Amino acid sequence: MTRFPVQGAGLGLRRALLDPLHSRENLPVDFMEVAPENWMHVGGALGNKFRQFTEQFDFVCHGLSLSIGSPSPLDMTFLKALKAFLDEHNIKAYSEHLSYCSDDGHLYDLMPIPFTEESAHYVAERIRIVQDVLEQRIAMENVSYYAAPGKEMDEIDFLNMVLDEANCDLLLDVNNIYVNSINHGYDAESFLASIPCERISYIHVAGHFDEAEDLLVDTHGAPVKANVWDLLALCYQQYGVIPTLLERDFNIPSVDELLSEVGLIHQLQNRTLAEQRLSQAGINA
Repeated sequence: MTRFPVQGAGLGLRRALLDPLHSRENLPVDFMEVAPENWMHVGGALGNKFRQFTEQFDFVCHGLSLSIGSPSPLDMTFLKALKAFLDEHNIKAYSEHLSYCSDDGHLYDLMPIPFTEESAHYVAERIRIVQDVLEQRIAMENVSYYAAPGKEMDEIDFLNMVLDEANCDLLLDVNNIYVNSINHGYDAESFLASIPCERISYIHVAGHFDEAEDLLVDTHGAPVKANVWDLLALCYQQYGVIPTLLERDFNIPSVDELLSEVGLIHQLQNRTLAEQRLSQAGINA
């Protein structure tokens, strides 16, 4: 019995992919992910197409508008509608960004929460409320950020404090670890080694843009870079094979190219499992 909500390698389902993916048989994809805000009130032909996918594949949801770090009250109307959507489509897990995107109105960016004990306590309490309303554990994602206003502690310490106090799960974004390590000058492998592996629900990988030698931009608009694949491989070596999803939001290529990247996740997972079996056989010999 696995502790993970899904298994294998997944793909983010975008509206532009509905028809191209629907026309394929035996898709080499184990699970899919959507932003619930994009589908919660969609009906008609588009809603029917979406339901065909949720009936065929395991799904997880990665939210955009919870705004867990916002100074404004949580949107209970949204949360109740979200719960109904998750139940209706048998969604296996719900995750959100450890950031905020609203106050009196919604912003177009995910803003960094100050790395302070006060912020950690505040966010953890709000996560507990969300879990109570949804009647399930949720996962928070380590986000990319380009400034750290009010920072009083390291990102990893802030992240771990929130996860522990909220007693929630982690959506581990490997690309974000790498991007932040370059932009903020920390060691990505040390960060990864400090992650509470028992809280990882699943993993994200995505592409980024090299703006400069010391500035990477998390775009989700390019193929996954070699350094990110290497960090994912290290993650598997340290913590075992964890379900992993490919995100691609912009400059979406052909389905063949996307499925090829999903195939690279499968290959890395299978190689890791084979190496672990060989290692275990050597121990038992």
